[in-house]
Amino acid sequence: MLAALLTTLLFATSAVCGYRTSKQIGGLEANFWRIALATIFLTIWAFTFGHGFEGAPGWFALSGFIGIGIGDSAYFQALPKLGSRRTILLCQCLTAPFAALIEFFYLGTKLNFAEISCIAVILGGVAIALKPDDHLKISARDWQIGLAGSAVSALCTAIGSVLIRKGFQVAGENGFHPDAGTTGYQRVLGGILVPAIALLIFKWRSAHAHGPAFASDTLHISRKKWRTLWPWVLANALAGQTLGVTAMQWALKTTQAGVVSAIIATTPIFLLPMTRLVEKEKIQRHSLIGAAIAVAGVIGLTLCRVK
Repeated sequence: MLAALLTTLLFATSAVCGYRTSKQIGGLEANFWRIALATIFLTIWAFTFGHGFEGAPGWFALSGFIGIGIGDSAYFQALPKLGSRRTILLCQCLTAPFAALIEFFYLGTKLNFAEISCIAVILGGVAIALKPDDHLKISARDWQIGLAGSAVSALCTAIGSVLIRKGFQVAGENGFHPDAGTTGYQRVLGGILVPAIALLIFKWRSAHAHGPAFASDTLHISRKKWRTLWPWVLANALAGQTLGVTAMQWALKTTQAGVVSAIIATTPIFLLPMTRLVEKEKIQRHSLIGAAIAVAGVIGLTLCRVK
């Protein structure tokens, strides 16, 4: 439970940083660079303090390919369209039930009635807290892209979470007990392929369509942007794909995917003060009420787990 709560705080920080970078350099590039930096950080960990390829690397790499490669790519397309709060709301509130159902049918893991009730309270509180406000106008096209990206992201994240559980199960059966940082490294190796290919295709098509002069001008603009954006990209990589994912691996090692996903669904609650500062979104009364309900659900779920 502690690991899941830590993941929530780190993912909230990552969402704010990701929104800032995706608005400036686009979702494809922002997603690629955060994963690339995380790969470097986790590689250093895996081959100094961790265990390299020990355990069940194939399962974790597959989880990364689906959850990080496809899921996060879809998430970063939705992020600049809906903003960090709404994107996180849709992704996390869909991920929790998806994960619980997939784990039930694939691994046979069941939740008891008290746990299901607490998860419902958490998701309900989050939905109340993030009810759209009239002051932020979103076009119909942006809504369509954002909703589609969020739904794909939620499904892929849920599948990835269940595959992490499967990876730990297989590793344990083979006598291995890899740490969360090592499995995070194995997972990110599978996740970097999709955003790298997507970015290369996008850059090639842009250069081919507009010619060398356009590519040169774009590179110059990008360099100017990077001077102010690199701290946000670095923070995004550390908080999200490095420390955040490692904490999530730690949580999923011992706790059902549905429960972990429900805890992480409170990420938007942590986002309330952050988006107020960075995105200038107002905190309404319903946001505070919803936050209180979600926190009550988390407390109840924690007590259920203790028992």
